[in-house]
Amino acid sequence: MTAPIPHLVDHASLIVHGPDQAGIVNEIASLVARRGGNIIALDQHSTGPSGGDFFQRIVFHRPDLVAALPDIRADLDETVKPMGLEWRLRDLSLPLRMAVLASKSDHCLLDLLWRHRRGELPVTIPMTISNHTDVADDVRTFGVPFFHVPSQSGSDKSQSEAEILGLLKGNVDFVVLARYMQVISNDFLEKIGVPVINIHHSFLPAFIGAGPYRKAKERGVKLIGATAHYVTEELDEGPIIEQDVVRVTHAETAADLQARGADVERAVLSRAVLWHAQDRIIRHGNHTIVFNT
Repeated sequence: MTAPIPHLVDHASLIVHGPDQAGIVNEIASLVARRGGNIIALDQHSTGPSGGDFFQRIVFHRPDLVAALPDIRADLDETVKPMGLEWRLRDLSLPLRMAVLASKSDHCLLDLLWRHRRGELPVTIPMTISNHTDVADDVRTFGVPFFHVPSQSGSDKSQSEAEILGLLKGNVDFVVLARYMQVISNDFLEKIGVPVINIHHSFLPAFIGAGPYRKAKERGVKLIGATAHYVTEELDEGPIIEQDVVRVTHAETAADLQARGADVERAVLSRAVLWHAQDRIIRHGNHTIVFNT
């Protein structure tokens, strides 16, 4: 069993979203207080007071939280659901299990492992999977199990995806594609049943496909960027979590752009992973509400 995060023991996050209406904030705050909780952080957003959508994230402290969770959940069902609102409640002391998929590029993968070792990411990493062995030795120095699952040639990846699913199913809470250079099939997404986060090497939508930095150089761009997003059936069209850019000049080569782009990719992906692990993201259609303050 995973050890709890000490400073988050008895801390819970409560996410609520649905049609905006009068009384939501008071109702939820009263519920938390009624169950012995003390709200220590609150973020909310409304798309419009009349006919809009409401989003809220609360973090509260409640002594002996684990014992109280069943009653709090029952209270939420009784109080919040009749208002047409959806909710999720999570014990923040229990870190999410994150698997990382990678290929030959190691910059995003090793950055996540390094941040995790430093205690900057509140997750556990039960495994890393790659379709190449280039990163195996580096991964193992972090004490993380490494699995090599070669990709099949051609368009049919069902055999390799089935092997990956066998490793992941029931063992992870979310998956990160740290420059995993394989297209994930719709069948895989349906069967995995957990969120999948990808880092894309451009400020979407731009320079999609192979050789993005060469294309950027040819266009004489002045900004390059990266985008972290949830993976959906539509390639690189999933809800965006985080983006960032860096300014470049005409004097930099394509290799210079790639090196600077790698820095942006690391930063963007690590922020997206952190916010997901802290339960700061609400998916709404094909975009996200991110409470990252």
